[in-house]
Amino acid sequence: MALLIKGGRIITASDDYVGDILCEGECITQIAPQLEPVDGAEVIDAAGKYVFPGFIDPHVHIYLPFMGTYSKDTYDSGSRAALVGGTTTLIEMCCPSRQEEPLEALELWKSKATDSACDYTYHMGVSRFDESASSQLREIVNQGIASFKIFLAYKGAFGVTDQELFDTLSLAKELGVIVTAHCENETLVAALQQQLVAEGRTGPEWHERSRPTRVEAEGVHHLMTFAEMTGAHVYCVHTSCRESLEAVEAARMRGTRAWVETVIPYLTLDRTYSELPDFEGAKYVMSPPLRDPIHKPYLWAGLRSRLISTVATDHAPFDFSGQKEMGRDNFTLIPNGIPSVEDRVNLLYTHGVCQGRIDLQTFVDAASTQAARLFGLYPRKGTIQVGSDADLVIYDPDYRGKISVETQNMDVDYSAYEGWEIEGRPSVVTVRGQVQAREGEFVGTLGQGKLLTREPTHF
Repeated sequence: MALLIKGGRIITASDDYVGDILCEGECITQIAPQLEPVDGAEVIDAAGKYVFPGFIDPHVHIYLPFMGTYSKDTYDSGSRAALVGGTTTLIEMCCPSRQEEPLEALELWKSKATDSACDYTYHMGVSRFDESASSQLREIVNQGIASFKIFLAYKGAFGVTDQELFDTLSLAKELGVIVTAHCENETLVAALQQQLVAEGRTGPEWHERSRPTRVEAEGVHHLMTFAEMTGAHVYCVHTSCRESLEAVEAARMRGTRAWVETVIPYLTLDRTYSELPDFEGAKYVMSPPLRDPIHKPYLWAGLRSRLISTVATDHAPFDFSGQKEMGRDNFTLIPNGIPSVEDRVNLLYTHGVCQGRIDLQTFVDAASTQAARLFGLYPRKGTIQVGSDADLVIYDPDYRGKISVETQNMDVDYSAYEGWEIEGRPSVVTVRGQVQAREGEFVGTLGQGKLLTREPTHF
C-alpha cells in the first residue's frame, strides 16, 4: 500500500522545510510542497509535527552471553522497543568468545534475529586473530558485514592482544572496513579491581573507581597509535569523558581517521546513580562507567561541534533481580549494561533539542545520518530523499509523558529512567513504507525486518 505523509516539517541533517512525502513500495518516490494521494494510499496528516528519517542505533546488544548469563531482550521485545522509540535500524555487536569461530558466531547471531520488526545489521567482533580467523573475516566482509568490533578490555574473554590489534587493523585497512573499538586498558582495570576487592570495597559504587577516566583515555590513545601506524579507520564506541575526547582530537590533528560515539546514558546520567544505596546502584553499572557530572557538558559540546559523530545506546538489558544481583558481594560480577534502546531518541530530543544544547539538524545527524554514512547505509538509510528507504518518524513535539517500567517494551525488570519526563515522542514510525508503531504502541509485524548488507567504504 502507498503512504502519503502530508504537511509535516521535514528535518534532515541539512534541511528544514514543510512538505509532503509519498512512499510507494519500500521507498520514497516523491517529495513536494503538495502532493495528491495516489489510488489506495493511506494518508497521514503530519501538520504540526516533525518528519525525521528513521533513527539508527549503531551500538546495541540484543543477544549477548556475558558474565555467566544472557541479556534479556530478544528481537521480539528489542525490535518492538526500538520502533516505539523511533529507531528503525539496529546495528548489533556480534561478540564471539576467543574460542568461537567467527563464521559460526555470525550465523548464531543471525539466527536470533528472524523475529525482528526493524532492519538490522552487525559489527563483527574480532576476539582473536590467526590465519583461520583472518580467512573467515574476509568471507564475512564478502557477505556484506562491513565493520569490525574489537575490545581493548575484558582480558581473556573478548580482549585482543597488541599483535592481534595490529593485524586486525591492517586487515581492515586492506578491506576498507571501519573498526569499532571498546577502549580501556585491560591490565589497569584488572589490577584496580583486584586491589579494591581485596580492600573490601565490593559495592557497585566502586565500579567507576576501578575504571577511571584516565584508564579509558589510555585505551583511546592506544587505539589511536595503532590506527595511525596502520592507516585504518576507527570508531571509539561509548566514549564517556573529556580525556578520551581530547585523545581523539589530538589524533585527528595528526591525520588519524577516527570517529567518536557516545551513548545516551553518559549524556543524561552520572556516577551518583551507580552510588545509590542498598545495591540500587547496580542498575547503573556499565563499562566504561557513568562519570562525574563534570564530563556531561564536554560531551554535549562535543556533540554540538560534531567532534562526537553519533549517539547510540550500548543497550545491554539485564534484570536487577537475579542477574545484576549476581554481583551483590563483588561489583566485578555485576553484568554490565543499561537498557535504553526504547528511550534514546526521546531523551536526546528532550535533553538536547528542548534544552537548547543541540539543534534539530544535529539531533538527526547524531541519531541517524552519521551512523548511516559511517557504516555503509547512506543514502538508503539516514536521510529523506527520493529513492531512500521509506523509514520515517513522524514526531509529536507536543506530547508530554513519563518513562516507566510499567509501559516499556524492553524485557527487563526496571527502567534506568523511571519517572523521567519526556517532551515529545514518535507518533507514527514506518520501516520501508510499512507503519510499525503508532502513538507509543507497536502495531506492525514481527519478522518484517531485513538483514542489511553493506559495502566497505573506508579505504
